[in-house]
Amino acid sequence: MAEKSAPGELAGRPTRLRDALRKARIEAADRTGVVVDLRDAEVARLEIMNEALDSLFSEIPAGVDLFDRGISQGDSPRLWIDSVAHISMGRDKRIYRFTQDTRFGRIVLAESHDVPVMVDAVTDYIARRMIEREHAMIVTPAPAAEPAAAVAPVKRHSGVWTFAFGFAAGLAALFGFALVMALRQI
Repeated sequence: MAEKSAPGELAGRPTRLRDALRKARIEAADRTGVVVDLRDAEVARLEIMNEALDSLFSEIPAGVDLFDRGISQGDSPRLWIDSVAHISMGRDKRIYRFTQDTRFGRIVLAESHDVPVMVDAVTDYIARRMIEREHAMIVTPAPAAEPAAAVAPVKRHSGVWTFAFGFAAGLAALFGFALVMALRQI
């Protein structure tokens, strides 16, 4: 017969499942640490890019409020340039990817490992957006109204007369039809 062990004996003796669970917990903690380290590295690279853009954003006139730069924390950290364009890290976490959201989907405006290349791409984007804003702000004058030519007032016929004429014509047609049918019978 199999011996039954007391609960105290089981606790003192390591079991395979308990060892496997302990090992799995340690591995999960290591992976979590790696993920956190990768995320911290992404945020650090985006902060480097953000600092490189400081001089560009200082040149934007005070009245232009199109751009709202900031780093968002989330599943994938992003450096937002405005409400539709941002810089994120590529899959290898070493390449910068400058993308814009459009109504047709997300498009990649630039991709590079180099900060100066990305600063140039953002500079071009900002310049285009500012020109678009200028074009939108220009008020086109309304065409001058031409003087109205003297037009004779149009006489309107009342719908009552049209109805009365139609009713009389229908009544005459019905009376004529009845007369023709009566004459045929004779």
